[in-house]
Amino acid sequence: MSAISASGDPAGRRIRGLDAEQRRDQRRRQLLDAALELFAAQGYANTSIEQLCQHAYVGTKGFYEIFDSREACYVALLQDVTARLETVVTGRLREAPAEARQGERLLVAAFAHALVDDPRLALVTFGQAGAVSPAVERQRRTNRRWAAGFVEQVWQHYRALGSGHPIRTDLDPHRVAIGLVGGMFDLVADWLLDADPTDQDQVVTLVHDLQDFYEVVRTGVSTPSAY
Repeated sequence: MSAISASGDPAGRRIRGLDAEQRRDQRRRQLLDAALELFAAQGYANTSIEQLCQHAYVGTKGFYEIFDSREACYVALLQDVTARLETVVTGRLREAPAEARQGERLLVAAFAHALVDDPRLALVTFGQAGAVSPAVERQRRTNRRWAAGFVEQVWQHYRALGSGHPIRTDLDPHRVAIGLVGGMFDLVADWLLDADPTDQDQVVTLVHDLQDFYEVVRTGVSTPSAY
């Protein structure tokens, strides 16, 4: 007797060249793409599971085989957006110039473009996710901690190269990085309220604002306290 997959299909059965696990992965991808489109366009509260399924061409049964709830789908989407962002910025760090200020400004620009070149990513991360649920908020905080960890990695990278400034010994670098990332995220969220993401001049302004904010904080954590 053939083994049965979690979706109820014989494990070895192939449809359109895909086995059961590959078809499940494909449905998951379709649902996440639909969630990105609909949550960005009309918000979490105004998007039903039925709408997600219709947009993804996935049955309701197929949805519940992958996600326990609409909330679980949103959490998975936030994780997916973070994974995309991580791929971009870690790749840019490997290619970044050895001079700290130039490299860090390029990394901030890469972060901004990774979010706003496809405005849906910023909308679901900042514009729609606030106060959705405790689980979504925990994921937002997890994303922020990952970003803070990456900032610390950048600081360590340039210190190792000899071009980065040391962090003040009276400060906790991780707490400073959390605050820095929170401020940058809030700048993006505030920008989304009135900006036209298709207007490249407005995108350039956002990038410059983020770079300037980053530099102010970076200078502050490297300058001995006067108090």
